[in-house]
Amino acid sequence: MLSKPLMTVHEVAAVLRISEETVREWIHAKDLRAIRFGREWRVAVRDLESFLNARANREPSNG
Repeated sequence: MLSKPLMTVHEVAAVLRISEETVREWIHAKDLRAIRFGREWRVAVRDLESFLNARANREPSNG
């Protein structure tokens, strides 16, 4: 069913070495897509990857 697991706010924060509050701010600002389960949020790995890729610095092309 799911190709990749869902991560908790705590897990996202731990992987990125940031605060859980920062992750929640991204979710509430709708910058980071998340699913609410009761009072908890879950982030799909693919959504976290998309979020990070959209914010990655790009090397200038040499062409």
